[in-house]
Amino acid sequence: MVSLVVPDYDEAISYYTQKLDFELVEDTDLGDGKRWVVVAPQGSATRLLLARAKNAREEHAIGNQTGGRVFLFLHTSDLMQVYRRWQSRGVKFEETPREEVYGLVVVFSDIYGNKWDLIQPRI
Repeated sequence: MVSLVVPDYDEAISYYTQKLDFELVEDTDLGDGKRWVVVAPQGSATRLLLARAKNAREEHAIGNQTGGRVFLFLHTSDLMQVYRRWQSRGVKFEETPREEVYGLVVVFSDIYGNKWDLIQPRI
């Protein structure tokens, strides 16, 4: 599981589940406005813990947890199909898909500006 700092639980859940087709794995109220919110790409064992920022320092990190570099990597078996579907939903792509030695790849930014590589590995 990887922790991702977000400004609002519900906004993050909506984005990841409706735009990127992730599954809501868990949403548990911990009291005092805190929740344990976990989403995951469909069929994946990897999880994202959506952690709401609780102070100015954490808020400053939203969307820039790696200093502007690609942060997360998401594999798919059909990049072009996912690319077109997500484009139609308004997902922000930083480029058009390109061939690399390891496969087909395209960089996109999530709602907060975190950069992701969407990769169709070469088989």
